[in-house]
Amino acid sequence: MEIPILKGITIIFALSVVVLFIFHRLRIPAVVGFLLTGILAGPHGFELVNEVHEVEMLAEIGIVLLLFTIGIEFSFDELLQIRKPVLMGGSLQVFLTTAVAFGISASIGFSPEKSLFIGFLISLSSTAIVLRLLQERAEIDSPHGRATLGILIFQDFAIVPMILLTPLLSGQGGNLAESMIELAAKGMIIFILVIVSARWVVPYALHQAARTRNREIFLLSIVVICLAVAWLTSSAGLSLALGAFLAGLIISESDYSHQALGSILPFRDVFTSFFFVSIGMLLDVGYLMQHPLLVAAAVTGVVLLKAVMAGFTALMMGFPIRSTVLTGLAISQVGEFSFILSRSGVEYGLLSGDNYQLFLAVSILTMAGSPFVLAIAHRLADRVVRLPLPEKLVSGRGYSTREIAEDLKDHLVIIGFGINGRNVARAAAAVNIPYVVIEMNPDTVRDERENDEPIYYGDATHEAVLEHVHIKQAKVAVVAISDPAATRRIIEVVRRLNKRLCIIVRTRYIQELEALHELGASEVIPEEFETSVEIFTRVLNKYLVPRAEIERFISEVRADTYEMFRSYSRRPVHLTELKLQMPDYEIGSFRVEENSKAAGKNLQQIALRKKYGITMLAIGRDGKFRANPHGEAQLLPGDVAVVVGPRDRLANAADLFGAGQQIG
Repeated sequence: MEIPILKGITIIFALSVVVLFIFHRLRIPAVVGFLLTGILAGPHGFELVNEVHEVEMLAEIGIVLLLFTIGIEFSFDELLQIRKPVLMGGSLQVFLTTAVAFGISASIGFSPEKSLFIGFLISLSSTAIVLRLLQERAEIDSPHGRATLGILIFQDFAIVPMILLTPLLSGQGGNLAESMIELAAKGMIIFILVIVSARWVVPYALHQAARTRNREIFLLSIVVICLAVAWLTSSAGLSLALGAFLAGLIISESDYSHQALGSILPFRDVFTSFFFVSIGMLLDVGYLMQHPLLVAAAVTGVVLLKAVMAGFTALMMGFPIRSTVLTGLAISQVGEFSFILSRSGVEYGLLSGDNYQLFLAVSILTMAGSPFVLAIAHRLADRVVRLPLPEKLVSGRGYSTREIAEDLKDHLVIIGFGINGRNVARAAAAVNIPYVVIEMNPDTVRDERENDEPIYYGDATHEAVLEHVHIKQAKVAVVAISDPAATRRIIEVVRRLNKRLCIIVRTRYIQELEALHELGASEVIPEEFETSVEIFTRVLNKYLVPRAEIERFISEVRADTYEMFRSYSRRPVHLTELKLQMPDYEIGSFRVEENSKAAGKNLQQIALRKKYGITMLAIGRDGKFRANPHGEAQLLPGDVAVVVGPRDRLANAADLFGAGQQIG
């Protein structure tokens, strides 16, 4: 017996492979390929697949799994951190976009009821597309990424009252107040259940599943949790996607979140593709060909309207102009929940005929154009920043003009105050290195200033912000942010302002190293590589390998690997990067411990060159360094010995100073 949907799935996958292969060669985003697959295979294309309803059901599962994985990668603490974008940003964006769209629709002849409904449709953006693109670009943790996520979460909540209002707009509504009260009560119950599940129920259930060491049991437990919470929220009148996101948040609080994410990712990618294909199936190419100018004008108008309103919203929240541009462009498309709302509009007579086809064309084309809009967003934002705008507009409302000591020099500039930035600041404070911090989160700046942290609000892609922290007099800059595009821009600007500065950059992926070195980074630390070092270190520890041998192996691996990384760079090298030009040598520093062999002895007595094959470059004492010390120079407890030599000799000399490890 033939199963129609099986034939449809086979055709969709086969056509997707061909289209995606071509698009990969042309470097066109996969999202566009899936949309084109739907257009070609759907009822308005070659009619290869007629089971549109079944495909839409699979697409719903794709949205559920996508939001579920995003929730797993988040946490309740991170959600609380973006409460301002959710509550203030989301409500302001939806209200402003709806209001302006209402005014435009009313002015061209639509009734007030239909105009308001059109405003609802346009105010929603595509959570599935935007978050997937931000994840691919590693920008979900950037300031504009968090602002965008907050607005999208509010939109997922807003769809519920919009659906409840639709019958009322058509004159067929019941008791709206009673429905809203009932919905609020259900929402509160679900919220309490989510908290209880995250704290007690789910961790216990996953622990029991993990104890069996059965992959099937663990995977099915994850799927049940995801679908159960999604079904629960859907039954209460909320969206499936919101329930899936909450399910992910619940699991993110357990110790098994990483395993759960790895187990569900393959299914997510498969089912999410059905969502984009199902959207493409809705487009009537015939209508598009008959009204190209109307559709083009409508698409342009919607993108500009949404980008301006969302950007203005981000500006009202205190974001600098660069982040406002990126936020606005990120959510400038019409969303998947607009399709759900449009079906209610068709049912109640608020949307029909050519107006419905125009809505579908505009929605699908804005979705298809989103990858291209995001691709040029950073370049467009950089051009806007170069305009002669007021400083507070460029740097954000939270920009501080609080002065820094004019005599500050040879200090450390830390850009980004996440985990990496905090650890760098803590280490600098421990050894009395003067430092200042630039951070984009105004709440973090306010809280840390109460702890007397030398932290300043600002966007480090702007010269004015960097000059405010005396970047030209600084010795080292550490870039520790999660926005790859902003990182590249910061390196470029910092290097232009200070040619001799040592710029140390954190990046997630090894493939970003070449570009960062070319822009002017002195040192690039890829998290992928450092994670691998930590892993094999722990493995060797478990096999009881002596610590000295582990340290020697780490030194060799780091030196060999980073030397390969540094070969990417073609930029002229400065004195601060001397060790980059000495592939067999390293510059290291050691703290002289009180009971070490070197304490109280001079360089002649230690015989560094003769016994250890290394050379003393400088001795640091009380924050000052004496370069090229003579043989009678004495090493005292607490001194910092700066030496140069082959990396294996440096490891052997560690015991001489007593610490056993290098400090720099």
